[in-house]
Amino acid sequence: MIETGEGGEHPALELFCIEQATSKGTMTIRQKIGRGAAALAMLIALLATPAGAQVLNSGASTITLNAVLSQAITLTLSANAVNFNLTSGSGSNPGSTAITATTAWTLRPNVGSLKVYAFFSNAASALTDGAGNNIPSADFQISNNGGAFAALTNTVPFGGANAGLLLSTTPILGNNKTGTHNDVMNFNINLVPLPALPAGTYTGTLTIQAQAI
Repeated sequence: MIETGEGGEHPALELFCIEQATSKGTMTIRQKIGRGAAALAMLIALLATPAGAQVLNSGASTITLNAVLSQAITLTLSANAVNFNLTSGSGSNPGSTAITATTAWTLRPNVGSLKVYAFFSNAASALTDGAGNNIPSADFQISNNGGAFAALTNTVPFGGANAGLLLSTTPILGNNKTGTHNDVMNFNINLVPLPALPAGTYTGTLTIQAQAI
């Protein structure tokens, strides 16, 4: 038997009805918020992607690239003439100036070294007066980068037999496939072996050349 208060309404039943109404109201608000969020998401998606949009790609076309860096060696001289004031029978007849040979290179990885040579075309007549009197390459000397004077008496890849001198060798390693090198040359003519050389003007051509191998 459920007792009722004044007016015939039971307090517990009234409280239950209030809670039910409140719960329904809360669920209704949550449902509305959820439906609104879902609708907003759909709207954003529709705006971002046009209705019926489809991704379509073309076929791929290629471009072939071909870039060539050729091997190169250049050698330049700081000057192209040296004068000598000769003293008969003297071993010391220095040139008027030093000359620097600057070698620059761009090489492939399989190159082992770069060498610089000095040479004459003929060992017997490195310098000549044109009348049959000659100064041989054995009496012409070069001091390279402050080293001792050496005569041009070797056979090198260029020039005449027994008429050359190896000035320098630069090993080509992984870090110097491109680079530069300087050879500073001082010159001397030794007339001790030529005590009977007559007075005259003696001229000749000395060539400096580099080789990578």
